[in-house]
Amino acid sequence: MTPFATDAQGRAVHRLSLSGAGLSVDLLTRGSILHAVRIDGLERNLTIGSDDLAAYDGAMKYFGAIIGPVANRIAGARATIDGAEYRFTANHHRALLHSGRHGTQFKIWEVIEETADTATLAVDLPDGADGFPGNRRITARWSLRAPATLRLELEATTDEPTLMNLVNHSYWNLAGTPTIEGQLLRVAAGHWLPTDAESLPTGEIAPTPGSSHDFRAPRAITPGAPPLDHNFCLSHEDAELREVMEMIGGGVTMRVATTAPGLQVYDGRDADRAGLAPYAGLAIEAQRWPDAPHHPAFPSFRITPGAGFRQITEWRFSAD
Repeated sequence: MTPFATDAQGRAVHRLSLSGAGLSVDLLTRGSILHAVRIDGLERNLTIGSDDLAAYDGAMKYFGAIIGPVANRIAGARATIDGAEYRFTANHHRALLHSGRHGTQFKIWEVIEETADTATLAVDLPDGADGFPGNRRITARWSLRAPATLRLELEATTDEPTLMNLVNHSYWNLAGTPTIEGQLLRVAAGHWLPTDAESLPTGEIAPTPGSSHDFRAPRAITPGAPPLDHNFCLSHEDAELREVMEMIGGGVTMRVATTAPGLQVYDGRDADRAGLAPYAGLAIEAQRWPDAPHHPAFPSFRITPGAGFRQITEWRFSAD
């Protein structure tokens, strides 16, 4: 662990460097950010990060971070948990997006364990933070496994019923080009969630075959055709670890395996706000389906003291 920077509140942020199994990975203690991923023998960073910590307070506030307690959107910035209504501060039209001002992405995480090829970080969220109930503890265990696999195990506990939908929000550009145009995407999903003008699920669970969002076979990414900021429905509940997605570019293949029932794919159209080109990277977020409190047919992200949150995601790399 080495010093990285000091944030605007005077808090020290450190970098953790892992290597092994054909990969080298950098993490930051701010937000448990995945800062860099490199395959041995290939110099370029496959994910998008910044060496300027201030960028993570601005337009890059979600880049690479573990976002929680609830990633994605909650319509109306309100939810009912066990009969009680909780109100949050709207920050995306009338909805809550990515938890609010005190989400895990803005926290300095405690380093619990660090070895050459593993790191475990943890953060505590107090009852009432950003309107969510429960004293919660969230842990992220990062590890490298052969062949060329980065594994993330997310867990959360609470002392009262609450909502939990943690995601890693890394942006990927495998070719090192200004945009992701022409890189190939495959998502093994038979359904997806159409959205309204505020990017909220309409409630329809639409079949992918024959639709604009049919990526069951590898397909070249064309910015804006279709616009991508949608949940792909992998299952109706948590599942065994299985490969659900593939991205190919610049001679690199990345396959994503997860236990999560959903995968949000966002095309990075507004990356220019961070001084990058529009569509500079593809955000791939293993998750529970967004806005579940308002859609009983969606997999729930309610957790309780007796049944917490657990999710595993792996990024599996190969190079020509």
